[in-house]
Amino acid sequence: MALPTRDEAPALLDQYVKDEYQRHHGRMVGTAMEGYAELFGEDKDLWYLTGLLHDIDFEQHPTEHPGQSLKWFREWGYPEELIHAVEAHAYGHNGFTTLPQSKLAAALIACDEMSGIFYAYRKINPIPYAQMKAGSIKKRLDEKNFAAKIDRPTIYRGVEALGVTLEDHVANMIRFLSRLEASS
Repeated sequence: MALPTRDEAPALLDQYVKDEYQRHHGRMVGTAMEGYAELFGEDKDLWYLTGLLHDIDFEQHPTEHPGQSLKWFREWGYPEELIHAVEAHAYGHNGFTTLPQSKLAAALIACDEMSGIFYAYRKINPIPYAQMKAGSIKKRLDEKNFAAKIDRPTIYRGVEALGVTLEDHVANMIRFLSRLEASS
């Protein structure tokens, strides 16, 4: 497996992603993915790096995303499980039709768009993740006008494929994202 190390990966993200929100999004998803890896007894580095790098081509190639990153990942010798997860997270967009076939792919789908809900919630209510209430996040998720560009059906599809309830997923995300503050 030819993955970058945990020290090398942020530099790779910074090389391809210049937008600070997109970098933060990658860190959010990577952190949430690592949490799920721990919960399910999976490879923490693989899951973290999948989340961190899943949108590496989005800024430069938004209408092809994640097509270019899939090419890069294959050229760089990344594991097929990571490649599949990144491809499956684009289901229904830009012509991608791959459904998740692994827990890794399901977790990426569940965490990706949900991180956008958390980001938007924090913009209007700037409290630490650890102080967020699952009910408040879920209420915002149910409000279609809140963070209107977030693809809620994708979140629900990912949560179902992951095999957790929506309530548990929101609570897990709060717990996992709290690590971002603990590490800064």
